[in-house]
Formats: sequence, structure tokens, C-alpha cells
Amino acid sequence: MPGRIVISEFMDEAAVSALRETFEVLYASDLVERPAELAEALRDADALIVRNRTRVNGELLASAGRLVAVGRLGVGLDNIDQAYCAGRGIAVLPAVGANASAVAEYVVGLAMALLRGFLFSSHQVASGEWPRARLACGREIAGKTLGLVGYGSVGQRVGELARAVGMRVMAFDPVLPPAHPAWRGATRCEELDDLFRAADVVSLHVPYTPQNASLVDERRLGLMKTGAVLVNTARGGIVDEAALARALRSGALAGAAVDVFENEPLPAGSALAGVPNLFLTPHIAGVTHESNERVSALIAQRIAEILRPT
Repeated sequence: MPGRIVISEFMDEAAVSALRETFEVLYASDLVERPAELAEALRDADALIVRNRTRVNGELLASAGRLVAVGRLGVGLDNIDQAYCAGRGIAVLPAVGANASAVAEYVVGLAMALLRGFLFSSHQVASGEWPRARLACGREIAGKTLGLVGYGSVGQRVGELARAVGMRVMAFDPVLPPAHPAWRGATRCEELDDLFRAADVVSLHVPYTPQNASLVDERRLGLMKTGAVLVNTARGGIVDEAALARALRSGALAGAAVDVFENEPLPAGSALAGVPNLFLTPHIAGVTHESNERVSALIAQRIAEILRPT
């Protein structure tokens, strides 16, 4: 009897088709929006595949007696109760590394644009203004220092791309052993505050945990040098959004790009509404056509390996 797989969020169609060749698959990209139907579908499911919106917790999994694996189309696992899954013997399978290049391009591309200062000039130019004198003072990325908070697979790929455009790279990651070969390409920062003081661009690549809540707060933003910029593609809640808004409004911080938020979708009228020199995107830094194919293929393969009869 083939295993049964439930997919509750969008996945590359080629990967879904590959799974259907061997398994029974229920795929509905909006199933996450119908929690009662999702819970019912899991009653006889062997595997569940999700992105970041599906809350994979004890309440959802209570009746999923056959479930043996949860595939995560991405790397962040804060929406999955890992302790509960471990207690039930349910394997949790993230797509480590498969979207790293997409995130790296986002970070380095936005850092370039923020340092140059032209990101928000289109409306002025189209309206007949000509802010050439102001925008002629933009800065090049080559020779600047990138500070990476977290130096796992994604942070390392960001560092590689940053070095390719002439940046110096420093990183803070107390989990990565000092002897790890990745440190050959970056200066290992022992204290997080020192990184915030030294970097021209700070980019976040750590998971959301209670310890990381508001890791970037008013005090740490105040440590950043004049003209520095911040990029957050990690998780909402790591940056104090109200403190970030104040730093940008005051000019203490030159710019920021934020892809993740404490509440998603970001509610209208939030602390980030109307803030100058702030570029906002809807949690898409790691999602491109190519990365979706890679992530989906990897998770399809890993799920198939677990469910395929030996």
C-alpha cells in the first residue's frame, strides 16, 4: 500500500508529480487556510509537507497517528514543534542549503542598493524632480564590512557572495566550532556587540528562539556606525520593529531591508508604516523560481526515502 502525503502549502509541480508516481498525494496550496480540513486530512497521512505558515504543533498532530515525517520547504523550523515530533518519532526534514543562494542574492543586492541610496528615487524622478546631487553621494559596496549574525549554511553563502563583490566578512556564531573550515573566509567575532560596532552592513541569519527575541534592540541599533544598514531575512521578532523605526526616522541608521515580521502579514498601521529608507518585502528572500524547484525536489526526495518500501 503506497504511503499518503499531505502538502498544505505551495510546492513545485514537478516535485508533486514525482511524488504522485509512487504515493497517494493530497496537494492543496491553500490547505493551510483551512485548519479543520488539514487536521482531518492528516488522520491517515504518513507525511506532511509545509512551508512557514502551517503551525505543526500538538493540536494539529493529535489525530495524525500514522505520521512519520514532516518536510519543511525551507530551513526555519519555528513553526514546527520539534520536541513534540521527537517524542512521537516523527522525522522533521528541512531543506538545508537549497534556498541559500536566493537569500544571498537578496541580501547582497539590497545592501548594494541601500548603500547607494537610490532605492527610493523612482517616484521623484518620474515626478519631474532630479535628485542627482543627493544621490551622487552613494557608497560602493567593495571595501565595506559585512557582519553576519549567524554563520550556518545560509550565512556562509551570503559571505561567499559578499566576498566576490569585494566585501570584508565578519561573523558571530557561538555554535559553529572555531575550527570549522567556514571560518577561513570570515573573521570570527567573539562578541555580538563588537560586530554591530564594526559592520557597515549587518545581516541576520539566526532562528527565532526565546533567547533571540528582540536580539536587535534599541541598544544594539545604537552601536551601529553612522551610515550603516541592516538586512533581516531571518525571522520576525528578532528585530525590535519599533526601535528600528526610530533609528531610521532619526537618521541614526542609513537604511534597512526587512523581509520577515513579528506578525505576518504585517498589519496596516504597524510601527514600520511610512518609515523612511526602509524596504519591505513579504517573506520572499529565499523564494525564487529556481530555489522553489531545488527546495521542492530535495524535500520530495527526502520524504520518498523515508516512505518508500525497502
